[in-house]
Amino acid sequence: MLNKFRQFQNALLKTLDTKHARYFYDELLNDEKLLAIVGARGVGKTTTLLQYLKNHNLSNSQKLYVSIDWCDSETLFEIAEEFYKHEGKLLIIDEIHKYPNFEKELKNIYDIFDLRVVISGSSALSINHAKADLSRRVLKKEVKGLSFREFLEFKYDISLPVFELADVFKKHIDLSYEILQMIDKPSILPAFKEFLANGYYPFYFQNQDSSSYLLKLKETINVVLEIDIPSISNIKYSTTRKFKKLIEFICSSSPYTPNMQTLLAKMDMHKNEYSELYTYLDYLQKAKILRLSKSANKKDAILTKPEKIYLNNPNLHFAYCDYKERGTLREVFFVSMLEGYNLFVPKQGDFLIEDSYIVEVGGKGKGFKQVKDIDNSFVAADDIEIGSGDKIPLWLFGFLY
Repeated sequence: MLNKFRQFQNALLKTLDTKHARYFYDELLNDEKLLAIVGARGVGKTTTLLQYLKNHNLSNSQKLYVSIDWCDSETLFEIAEEFYKHEGKLLIIDEIHKYPNFEKELKNIYDIFDLRVVISGSSALSINHAKADLSRRVLKKEVKGLSFREFLEFKYDISLPVFELADVFKKHIDLSYEILQMIDKPSILPAFKEFLANGYYPFYFQNQDSSSYLLKLKETINVVLEIDIPSISNIKYSTTRKFKKLIEFICSSSPYTPNMQTLLAKMDMHKNEYSELYTYLDYLQKAKILRLSKSANKKDAILTKPEKIYLNNPNLHFAYCDYKERGTLREVFFVSMLEGYNLFVPKQGDFLIEDSYIVEVGGKGKGFKQVKDIDNSFVAADDIEIGSGDKIPLWLFGFLY
């Protein structure tokens, strides 16, 4: 049994790119017995897991990578048992969300064998609500697409620092000069424009051709809609047509402030299907296709209409939308780079971050009219390399991870 998996594993390792590592590589270095790496398709989970496997100082016989796609009649428990009998120590299981009722088998593997297990799965996978008390045994790490910082590292083969959010607001002039000196290019703005169109998913660097990248991106999202989401829910394949209609509708907005009745009509749903609509929006957000931003006034409400609905990242606009509105792209970039922070839509300004900072996003001519007389308010401005006062280059928010 193990020989088959080792042959497939070795074939992947021969062609593995070890030159660049994602920001979450270091998350794998802890000693948690069961670790879950959860993120959208295409963000580099498999590559990072294989890099970790290859670099680990265990002997080759003590570490094993298994993709669920390779499993025929073997169960996860049988694979783990056989591996453990042969003195295995590190077992990596990729695409776990494709395996039916994986929770129970992982629980038994955790309880019976002295193995370190690292799993990866779709971002739509909800281990927090998994069966068999798995949630209290597993450490879950949600991972994102490339930051603008990582994009520059991949593009120019350099190493760049990560900045704290507070420092971006307080020290943005010094930080901007530091980065511009490190990249040593006439301007950072062309690379930023390239990132907005093509840079969020690492597979862009396979050939750096925009047309083939956007085609692959669209195919990747279709797999999420047609296979991944139905595989972990009771949503039928036919419902994915409604998902695609919703994406097309959001493309035509800048950005979309939802009217739920309008959404129901656009998705060919009945007027009384509000609950189903909220469920669909939740799945699309978990699958990293949409971002839902709540109003600051309703941030503690569990079930409430989102104030704004965005596509997950700017690249999706270039893959799906005929018209790319620059203002929308700026906002989508901003919210994608601040994923993981508490971010809401305030009465004045575009975003409230961590209940501390009000940010208005715009072009280089953007003023402070919308946030006038508000403490701790800032403008994140596109098309500038260096800011001044409370006006910060938009691109600098791409250095938070």
